[in-house]
Amino acid sequence: MAKKSIIARQAKREALVAKFAVKRAALKAAGDYEALDKLPKNASPVRLKNRCQLTGRPKGYMRYFGLSRIMFRDMALNGKIPGVKKASW
Repeated sequence: MAKKSIIARQAKREALVAKFAVKRAALKAAGDYEALDKLPKNASPVRLKNRCQLTGRPKGYMRYFGLSRIMFRDMALNGKIPGVKKASW
């Protein structure tokens, strides 16, 4: 599991991105790059990192499910993800 501080930092970035999304879009459309520079760095969506919703793990992230590969496997084997079952042929 990722450190709680890393998960909290990511949540803070997500909140800032949501807060400044409309303002960033308006400034980009107007071409006012000086004003864009004055916004907080963490308000940029590029600074977000895909992380597992349960553990905060950044690697092995499956975008469709929002989980890391490890948590996906555990949940799939326990039958907690609808429509997913182990392949056998």
